Amino acid sequence: MTPNDFRKLALSFPATAEHAHMNHPDFRVAGKIFATLGYPNKERAMVKVTPVEQEMLVRAEPSVFTPVKGAWGLKGCTSVNLETAEKTTLHRAIAAAWQLAAPESLSQQFPTEAAAAPAEAPHGRTGKAPRKKVRRASKPQRNRHKPS
Repeated sequence: MTPNDFRKLALSFPATAEHAHMNHPDFRVAGKIFATLGYPNKERAMVKVTPVEQEMLVRAEPSVFTPVKGAWGLKGCTSVNLETAEKTTLHRAIAAAWQLAAPESLSQQFPTEAAAAPAEAPHGRTGKAPRKKVRRASKPQRNRHKPS
């Protein structure tokens, strides 16, 4: 996988734009960065996924994916070794990052492999348990009967 291959993959997702961030290219959907290229060197890229997705990527392909050092890595930023990455694997990782960054209205229009993997991410795209609906107690009703 070359840096240009990564760029083409990232730009293949709907509403994606390439910008620059800290002197290297980044890829955004609705203004949110979901991937970068060329940091810390030209053989590397980064995808922003959930910590759960990061753990699965690193476990499945440790020669390709490693957590970024520090707080960003704890939040799911994952470094990609482009030299060892295969297109299919990288497409899935970028899809997961895009899905996470895209507004819900856009991500629902363009479902990706990341959204269609309930066995891997049992609680949806954030990795968090879904909120339960809580019913509020209704207002007490007034006694409409006249006292006898």
